[in-house]
Amino acid sequence: MENGDCCPKQRTMVQAKTWILTKHFEGLPKNSNFELKLEQLPEPKDGEVLLEAIFLTVDPYMRPLSRVRMNEGDVMIGTQVAKVIQSNNPTFPVGSHVVGRCGWRTHTVSNGTDLIPIMHDWPQDIPMSLALGTVGMPGLTALYGIEEVLGLKAGETLLVNAAAGAVGSVVGQIAKLKGCKVVGCAGSDAKVAFLKDLGFDEAFNYKSVTSLDQALKDASPDGYDCYFENVGGPFSSVALPQMKNFGRIAVCGGISLYNDTTPQTGPYPHLTMIFKQLKMEGFMQSRWEHKNPESLRRLMAWVKEGKVTYREHITEGFENMPAAFMGLLVGENIGKAIVKV
Repeated sequence: MENGDCCPKQRTMVQAKTWILTKHFEGLPKNSNFELKLEQLPEPKDGEVLLEAIFLTVDPYMRPLSRVRMNEGDVMIGTQVAKVIQSNNPTFPVGSHVVGRCGWRTHTVSNGTDLIPIMHDWPQDIPMSLALGTVGMPGLTALYGIEEVLGLKAGETLLVNAAAGAVGSVVGQIAKLKGCKVVGCAGSDAKVAFLKDLGFDEAFNYKSVTSLDQALKDASPDGYDCYFENVGGPFSSVALPQMKNFGRIAVCGGISLYNDTTPQTGPYPHLTMIFKQLKMEGFMQSRWEHKNPESLRRLMAWVKEGKVTYREHITEGFENMPAAFMGLLVGENIGKAIVKV
């Protein structure tokens, strides 16, 4: 071949690392439930983009939803902040960032239907990982639970459990902005100190109190107008009788139940709910998706003004996704659990 000749241009093939669910969880997830695999990705077609993950989230919902939305052998479900590195879609130019429900994978080819552009004026001094936390799904969950489900009013008393987590920590701060008394509980003294730093009026470690019933009474002797429920199980059975008449309960999660191999049973709340005329409503933030653009801007404004602060529990390395997830389910994190690629 003459020196002036050149080889035909070769396509750059991208390999994605993915975490596969090898077997549905029984009890707490184990390393054997996951397998790291490589996947050769095709070139993006017209209308498609190639994404590279920057931050991935691990969330409690992945544990129960994996059973109903996944088959063994599927890539684990989940959301990520990703950078567009190749684009045949003018909506998502190269170099832009998106939030995508891409699952546990380092690279994704997407047609754009499942992608949400990061707000164009995202402040440089605020980490983009917050789009998976306080200015993302957990923040929206807190906001809609308070405003749409509970209708929290100034002067009321709110109880929130798992209060040092991604949702609970935002719940307490928004409730304080609305002029409420906030009682939070968490599972370690370090988490309780975090809640005090956030401005919670009362906070306690539910693992170290001698009586949960007495701890709740001491924190608010008059009872609770509203209860933001993230835990379920025995905690809920103790908390419900301390609701005021016509109290409201927003059921966001039940993390104490997710890893049970045998479903928990009673006591049952029906008589308490009847006598106190309580209102209990389960919800998912996706119900108010049409409000998300305006709601995310409100959350971002609070963060920029310092009215809502945040903490992230960051795990480095995509290979540590399962460890981050398993740690979340046993309460290792304070604030939002994030994996940085």
